[in-house]
Amino acid sequence: MYQYKTLSNGIRVVAEKITYLKSISIGIWVGNGSRYESKRENGISHFIEHMLFKGTQNRSAAQIAGEIDAVGGQLDAFTTREYTCFYTKTLDEHIPIALDILSDMLHNPRLDAGDMTLERQVIKEEIRMYEDSPEDLVYDLSSYAVWGDTPMGRTILGTYESLDGINPDIMRSYMHNHYTSANTIISVSGNFNDNFFDLLEKYFGQSDITDTVPSLPEAPYLSRRNIVRTKDIEQVQLVSTFRGIDVMDESVYSLLVFNNIFGSGMSSRLFQNIREQRGLVYSISAGHSAYINTGVFDICAGMSPESLEEVASLISKEINTIKRFKLTKDEVERSKEQLKGNYILAGESTGARMQGAGRSLLLGKPIYTQDEVIRKIEAVNTASVADIIDCVLDSSTLCVSAVGPVDNVENLFTLD
Repeated sequence: MYQYKTLSNGIRVVAEKITYLKSISIGIWVGNGSRYESKRENGISHFIEHMLFKGTQNRSAAQIAGEIDAVGGQLDAFTTREYTCFYTKTLDEHIPIALDILSDMLHNPRLDAGDMTLERQVIKEEIRMYEDSPEDLVYDLSSYAVWGDTPMGRTILGTYESLDGINPDIMRSYMHNHYTSANTIISVSGNFNDNFFDLLEKYFGQSDITDTVPSLPEAPYLSRRNIVRTKDIEQVQLVSTFRGIDVMDESVYSLLVFNNIFGSGMSSRLFQNIREQRGLVYSISAGHSAYINTGVFDICAGMSPESLEEVASLISKEINTIKRFKLTKDEVERSKEQLKGNYILAGESTGARMQGAGRSLLLGKPIYTQDEVIRKIEAVNTASVADIIDCVLDSSTLCVSAVGPVDNVENLFTLD
C-alpha cells in the first residue's frame, strides 16, 4: 500500500512500507534531464549528477563514499532525457544517515571550480568510451535520426564544446531553476517506522527552495531519416526505429505482450529465427522507450558487414509476417504468463519498486498496485495486440541508423 505525503515546501513523497524487510530504498527524483537543456547547456544535467558526488559544504567526496560504505549501504545516481535520480539502499536502521547524505548532496553541493575541471575531463573520457562502443553510439545516432538537432535528439553526455562552456555559476543557476520543490519527488520502498515522514521533513523540507516547474520542449518525431557513422570495425551495429507510444499510453501492456513474442528475450522470433537458426548475429532484440508525448520502438542487431543485407531482409520478413498474421490467442496467453512472471519477480526488489513508483509520480502516471497491474495484463487480448502491432510497426515512421564498415542503409528494409 502506498502512502502519499507533501512536505511543507511542496516536495511530494510516495512511500511503500514493507514491514517484513530490513532494508529500504530511497530515491530523490528530479524532473530534469537532457530534454530540458538548450544546445549550449547540453550535458549539464549529467554533469550536475557527477558534481553532487564531488563534495558538499559539509562533506568531501571521500566522506560521502565512506559514510555510506561504513553502514554497508549503496549510493548511486543516473540521468536520462527526462529525469535524474539519486538513490540509496541501506538497512532500515540507517535511514537517518541515508537521508542526511542525500539531502546534503542535493541542498549543499560545493560545485568547486577545480573539482569541475577534473570531473569535466572524466565526462569527456566517458564520451570517448561511448564513441568507441558501437552498441552505444548507434543509439545516439538513432535519437538524432528520430528527433534531429533538438534536446531529445542530442546526447545525454553533451559535447566537449558544451561541457567547456559550463562553469560553477551556470550550474548553480541551472539547479536553482530546475531542482525545485514542484519538480522533485521522493520515492521510498522498504521498512520504516512512524517517525520517517518527520525525518523527511527535517532533511528535505527546507523553505528556501523555489517551486517553479521548468517548461518541457516539444519533441516532434521525424520519419524516414537515416544516419550512418562509418567506422573501421569488425561488425555493423544496426538500429531500425519506429514511432512508439508515449509514457501515458495504457496500451503498453499490449505492446509488452506483443514484443515478448516478437523481439524480447531468447525465445522471441527475432532471436530464434535470425540468431539461433541461422547464426547471423550475436545479439538481436526489440524494445520500446516511452517519453512524455513521444516514444520509440527499436529493433537492434549486430552482424558482420557481409550479413547486413540478409539480416535486414530477415527482420523485414518478421515484421511483415507479424503485421499480416498478428498473434494467435495461444501466443497471447503464453506471453501474458511470461509478462506476469517477469513483473512479479522484478517486484521482489525494493529498488525496482522505488524506481517504478518514483518515475510514475514524477511523470504524472498512476501508481498501480501489483494486483492492478496483473489485471491490466490479463485484460490484453488478440484485438488489443493487433492494434498495437499496427501502431508501432508503421513503415512510414521508420528511421535507420548504423555504425561500422558501411556507408549506406537506404532501401535496406522491404516492408509492407
